[in-house]
Amino acid sequence: MNIGIYIYDDAEVLDFSGPFEVFSTAKRLASNHWNVFLVAEHNEPVVARGGYQVLPHYSMSNHPEIDLLVVVGGVHTAELEKPAVIDWIARVDKQATHVISVCTGAFLLAKAGVIDGKAVTTHWEDIGDLRDGFPQLEVVEGRRWVDTGKYVTSGGISAGIDMSLHMVSRLTNYLFAQSVARQMDYQWQQR
Repeated sequence: MNIGIYIYDDAEVLDFSGPFEVFSTAKRLASNHWNVFLVAEHNEPVVARGGYQVLPHYSMSNHPEIDLLVVVGGVHTAELEKPAVIDWIARVDKQATHVISVCTGAFLLAKAGVIDGKAVTTHWEDIGDLRDGFPQLEVVEGRRWVDTGKYVTSGGISAGIDMSLHMVSRLTNYLFAQSVARQMDYQWQQR
């Protein structure tokens, strides 16, 4: 299974590094064939929040087929104005089995039109903006994540780790997800 995590300038560091750690720890513990990688618009270093520089594994034009797409949050407003990024999300959505977002990554999924009519969540600070900007969504407050089947959205920053453990549970089983959290020495907030 190919797990692609979309990153961009000013992305929140824990939004992508948390899920990356969860899925790569699961891969290591299960010796499974999960391929976890970072995708950016271009094959150039990305400067995430706080000046954290990251080199993506792939660009939007050269990545393997994605089975599970993770769209992260951060200062996302510039990404909303990039038709190539929004179109790419919509294209990947058609082939992916699962599409998930961390924090304000939900805005990118909404702009791509892939979560219309779905229950979603985002960072508590951005709930009102998501409601106002995308009235076709059912925006839920006070939840670490919202699972509607193919689509799972999470609240802010650290909630992405909890949601990713939830995805490990869905893709494997609950006990294995607990063992991943334990290996990470992380207190999984399951609700």
